[in-house]
Amino acid sequence: MNDCKNVSVFHRLQLIVFCMLLSCNVFAQENGAVDFWSDIPNERLAALITDSMTNEELLAQILMFGWAGTEPSALLNQWVTKRGLGSVKVFGWNTDDIHRVAKSVSTLQRESASGRFKIPLFVATDQEGGWIRHVKGSTSETPGNMAIGASGYPVDAFYSGYYINKEIKALGINMNFAPVVDLYTNLNSSVIGPRSFSSDPEDASILALAFSKGCESAGVIPTAKHFPGHGDTSLDSHGKLPSIDIDYDLWKRRELVPFQHLIQSKVPAIMSGHLAYPQIDTSGAPASLSKLFLTEILRKRLGFEGLIITDDMMMNGATQFAGSLTKAFTMAIEAGNDIIISSSTAGLNDALWTQNLSLMQTEDSFRERVKDAAKRVLLFKLAYFKGGNAAPLYPDETKIDELIPDREGQKFFLEQACRSITLYKDNGSVPLSAKNAGKVLIVGPYTSLYAQGRKRYPKAATYYISTELKNDESNFDEWNAAGIVNVAASYDTIVFCVHDRHTASILQRLKGLGKKIVVLSIMSPVPILERFDWVDSILCGYSYSDYTFNALFAALNGEIKPKGMLPLSTNP
Repeated sequence: MNDCKNVSVFHRLQLIVFCMLLSCNVFAQENGAVDFWSDIPNERLAALITDSMTNEELLAQILMFGWAGTEPSALLNQWVTKRGLGSVKVFGWNTDDIHRVAKSVSTLQRESASGRFKIPLFVATDQEGGWIRHVKGSTSETPGNMAIGASGYPVDAFYSGYYINKEIKALGINMNFAPVVDLYTNLNSSVIGPRSFSSDPEDASILALAFSKGCESAGVIPTAKHFPGHGDTSLDSHGKLPSIDIDYDLWKRRELVPFQHLIQSKVPAIMSGHLAYPQIDTSGAPASLSKLFLTEILRKRLGFEGLIITDDMMMNGATQFAGSLTKAFTMAIEAGNDIIISSSTAGLNDALWTQNLSLMQTEDSFRERVKDAAKRVLLFKLAYFKGGNAAPLYPDETKIDELIPDREGQKFFLEQACRSITLYKDNGSVPLSAKNAGKVLIVGPYTSLYAQGRKRYPKAATYYISTELKNDESNFDEWNAAGIVNVAASYDTIVFCVHDRHTASILQRLKGLGKKIVVLSIMSPVPILERFDWVDSILCGYSYSDYTFNALFAALNGEIKPKGMLPLSTNP
C-alpha cells in the first residue's frame, strides 16, 4: 500500500515538474526566444516575431528579389544572410538547368534558416502553362489557358494546375504567379492573348478557380493576376502604363467577376497590376500603387484577406507614374501590398532600402503598414510550411529527373490538347488523309510542327518562316516570305501554321494560287478571324507545345474529332 502511495506521489511530482518546465519554456519563448518553428499557435507566434523584429527585419520580410544568372548572385545571398530577405523569385532567363535551380533554392533556404528567426523563404515563379513558362528545362510545355477555355472542362483546368505545380514543387518552388484571370476583352492584346481562359467572365471564373485548386492540391500557393484586370488593353505594362477607360459598373460586371469568385473561395494571393483605371481612381495611379484599389476596394469592399503582391516593380508602368523606383516602392507599400517584387536585386544600400527604412523611423503610420504586411506574410508562411503539403525546403536533386516531366501529366496534357482543338472553318478538307492530300508542304516556324506533320504525311516537305524576323533590317524576312509563293506552286496541299499577325500576313500571299490551304492556328486565334474566308480549313490550337501540334495533326488526319469551341467573343 505504501509503495502505491509512493508511486502516486512520484507521478504527481513528475507532472508538477513537467508543467513547470513547460511554463518556463513558454515564458522563455514569449520573451524573445522564439523562432518560426516554435510550438506556438500561428497568430500568436506571428505577433511575437513581428513585435521582436527590427525595422530592417520587418522591411526585408516584405521584399522579393530575383536573380538574372544561372544561380543566385553573391548580392542576393547577402540580402538573405545580412538583411533577412523574405522572398525570392525564379525568373525565366536561365532556368534550362533545373538541377541547378533546385540546388540554388536549397542554398537560399539554408541561408534563410540560419537567420535569427529561422524564417523560410517564399520561392516564386511564373509557371502559368502555355506561353508563359519561366522554369524551363524538362518541365512540361503545356497547351495553356486558352486551350482549357476551348475545351471548357473545369477538370482540365484543375489537372493543368495540379501537374504544372507538381513539377515546380519538386524544385522547392512554393509560390506560383498563376492563374491569369484577365479576360480576353481587347482582341488586340499582345500581352494577355492566349494566357486568358476566355472573354466570358463566368467561364474564366470557373476555370481559374479550378486551376487554383489544382495548384493548391499539388502543394504550391496560387496567385490570381493581374488585379484589377489586364485584358482590356493592347499595351504591355512592361513598357508603359496602360490606361483602361471604363467605369466602375462595367468593371464590376466584367473584369472583377473572376477575382470575386476566387476571393470568395479564399484564394491565398492576388497580384496587383500596373494598370490605370482613370474613371475609378481619378488620380491616374496604377492599381499597384493605388490605395483606393488595394485597401478600399480589394481589402474592405471585397473582403480579401490573403496576400497582395505587386507585379515586377522594374516595369515602367509603375516607375513612370511614381517618378522613381524608390518612390514606387513607398507608394506600393502604402497602397496595401504585402510583398513588393523587383526582378533585379537591389544593392544593400540602394535608396529603395535606405529611404524606406528612414521613413519607418520617422512615420509611425508607415512603420505600422510595413509591420502589418510582414505579419501577414509570416501568417501565410506559418500556415503553408506547417500545413503538411509544402514544397521541400531542400529539394532532393537525385529525384528531379524522376519527377520532371511528370509522367502522368504528359498523358494528361496530350489528352487535354486533343479536347481543345477547334474546327473554326471547313469546306470538307477535314479529315485530310495522306492518300487524298497529294503533295503536302508544311509551313511554319517550329521543328516540332514538322515532326508531328510527317507522322501523318511522311512525304511532306517543309518550309521555315520565322517569327523573329519581322523587324529585321536585312530584308531577309521579305526574301523568306516572298519565297513561299514560288515553293508552294509545286504542291497540292499547303498546311500553314499561323503564329501571329506577321505569319498571317505571309499566308495572305498564297491567296489565288489555287491550292488546298489548311491553316493551323496556334496561340491567339485573332489573326485568322478576318480576311481568310478564302482558305479551305482552319483548325485552332492555342500554343506551340508539342502536345498541341500532335493534337492539331491528329484532328486534321481524322484520328480525333475536334470538339473545342472558340473561347472568345469577337464582339465583347
